Amino acid sequence: MDGINYFSAFLIGLAGGVHCVGMCGGIVAALRMVSPKGASAAPYTLAYNMGRIASYTIAGAITGALGKIASDFVPLASYVLSLFSGVMLLLLACYLGKWWTGLTLLESAGKGLFSKLQPLSKRFLPFKTPFSAIPYGFIWGWLPCGLVYSTLTWSLAAGNALQGAGIMFFFGLGTLPTLLAASAGSQYLVSTFQQSGVRQLIASIMAIYAIYLIQGAIL
Repeated sequence: MDGINYFSAFLIGLAGGVHCVGMCGGIVAALRMVSPKGASAAPYTLAYNMGRIASYTIAGAITGALGKIASDFVPLASYVLSLFSGVMLLLLACYLGKWWTGLTLLESAGKGLFSKLQPLSKRFLPFKTPFSAIPYGFIWGWLPCGLVYSTLTWSLAAGNALQGAGIMFFFGLGTLPTLLAASAGSQYLVSTFQQSGVRQLIASIMAIYAIYLIQGAIL
């Protein structure tokens, strides 16, 4: 089951890559401006994304641990969390397929935290080495994003911190190809994920899996 969850999380990130380009693509493109003159932007872009994925992984570990605590001390919490995660996954499938986009309302939940973290990122600019792009990416990984938040609710029901971290790690890996393509100027790959058929296929697969999870939680 863990393998299925991780693969599903990867698909979510892959399908949501176009959304990530809209949220973070400008940031990734701007990395060229703060990298040493004449240096390749590739290692800085990769380091930035390593930091971003690390922030997702840590957030997943925290939510997974909280879910574990709730399951251990609150009666029926594991069933409620499983049902909640299945419903959120179904809503996420609707969001990815553009059948319903109400999950964007979740983004307002993290604006307060990010407004305090964002000024810290300026301490690492301009980049002197690719390593300085890692903490910069880590901070920007907390950028309010409905896609990230809804996936985090799934890691809440993962069972423990390790599995919660795994879900968010593979989600982050799924977002990586499109952001790297956007940084490299590869419009072909970006446009591939923008195709309605690709998004609809992945969203449909996720919806079927979500219904399976909901059925399992109820029965």
